[in-house]
Amino acid sequence: MITGASSGIGAAAAHCFAEEGASVVLMARREDRLRALAGEIEESGGQVAVVTGDVTNQGDVDRAVDVAVAKFGTLDAAFNNAGQGTLGAPLHETEQAVFDQIMDVNVRGVWNCLRAQIRTMLTQGTGGAIVNTSSTAGLFATGAVAPYVAAKHAVLGLTKTAAAEYGDHGIRVNALVVGATRTDMVTSALAEVDGLQEADLVARAIQRRLADPVEVARAAAWLCSDQASFITGGVVPVDGGWSAV
Repeated sequence: MITGASSGIGAAAAHCFAEEGASVVLMARREDRLRALAGEIEESGGQVAVVTGDVTNQGDVDRAVDVAVAKFGTLDAAFNNAGQGTLGAPLHETEQAVFDQIMDVNVRGVWNCLRAQIRTMLTQGTGGAIVNTSSTAGLFATGAVAPYVAAKHAVLGLTKTAAAEYGDHGIRVNALVVGATRTDMVTSALAEVDGLQEADLVARAIQRRLADPVEVARAAAWLCSDQASFITGGVVPVDGGWSAV
């Protein structure tokens, strides 16, 4: 199950997981993009199901998990990638609506997904692997708005708690600390924020470039695979060395 699958990292992950042989359930709000992506995967011989929905709605998330089990038999892995953030005003000038929306998508969204996915994995009794998308903003104040920094810190807290609580059941939970990546969100920020340059977003990194979405997707696929069988509760950087300095 991949959320935020209609573009960027989520869409790259859909292709990446399918190429590794996984049957994928794609969830996002934009049905047209999901259908197009599903068609590409099916043309390449992959197995895919589409669920249009919003991660802030528990019913939508539950439905995606149900589709995974109904169509493919089990839910073995999940990549909770849906998120929202922005650059913008300092904390005291940030609108309440911005706080609510960012916290809802990034924190409640992961919370809703974890609850549904873990419940199903426990019922199956065969364990599983979950990866949540956090950010360098989950470690430091990066220049993103304060609610986004707070939300991505919270994702790490949920990840570590879930890993600790369900490790005895064979469920591994990890988070990716993602650096600046060439997604729709970043492209929009570069276009909309006066004076913002790509170099500003990567100035702290060792590899001073934006990540390609597939570079993040590959890390998620690895963490979901048996090759990462002894990794749980991890905060795994995919940030071009941003968090190393």
